[in-house]
Amino acid sequence: MAEGPNITRIAALMGDNARAEVLSALMSGCAYTATELADMAGVTRQTISFHLGKLMEADLVAVDQQGRHRYFRLAGGEVAHLLESLMGLAARSAPSRLRFGPREPALRKARVCYDHLAGELGVLVYEEMLRHGLLRRADGGLMLMEQGRRWFEGIGIDPQKVAARKRTFCRECLDWSERRHHLAGALGAALLHRIQEMGWAQREKESRAIVFTSDGEKSLRALFHLAATKNPIRVAQTGDKTR
Repeated sequence: MAEGPNITRIAALMGDNARAEVLSALMSGCAYTATELADMAGVTRQTISFHLGKLMEADLVAVDQQGRHRYFRLAGGEVAHLLESLMGLAARSAPSRLRFGPREPALRKARVCYDHLAGELGVLVYEEMLRHGLLRRADGGLMLMEQGRRWFEGIGIDPQKVAARKRTFCRECLDWSERRHHLAGALGAALLHRIQEMGWAQREKESRAIVFTSDGEKSLRALFHLAATKNPIRVAQTGDKTR
């Protein structure tokens, strides 16, 4: 008899095509109505209600009620982390494709992974943070260093306020396209929010792709050149655009 919790129920739920489509759609971090999810999964409203019920029973999906409408979302970052890891395994085991869809290069460049930055730029940011000593791996997790605290404050993020949120402060998340890690948790979410707030990038409509402006990407990369000098970093305040 296998030791530990039995994974077959969760695996079976996620193995259904329609439910997999629903979970993948919710990886965008957005909440959707049952009708919207039915269209995405290619099933009827009655069928999607059955699938959503099963996902909610397993604590994979949660629902928010606003007036007469119900909006479904992933139950939390832990579920998103599991899905991103599965996507990595699926990408690794899939046969090589000769052609890519029109959106795939953009998704590989930068995308939202639930609520944080993933893709080539997400991995770059995380690895530069480690290289410059802003973050450090410790005891199987991540630790924000004093230099890292100053770095985040310099771009308009207060790590103390972020740490007060009722979720994991910071952790690694395996990137399905890069096969390396990017920054997740409340700190990763705060960073993506700040990047968009400063006008460096924006979410592509009806996609997980995050599109950086030319100046925005240059500004993002420049942050780590400044970090290497160990000087305080100051960028535009909230609501300002890159100059």
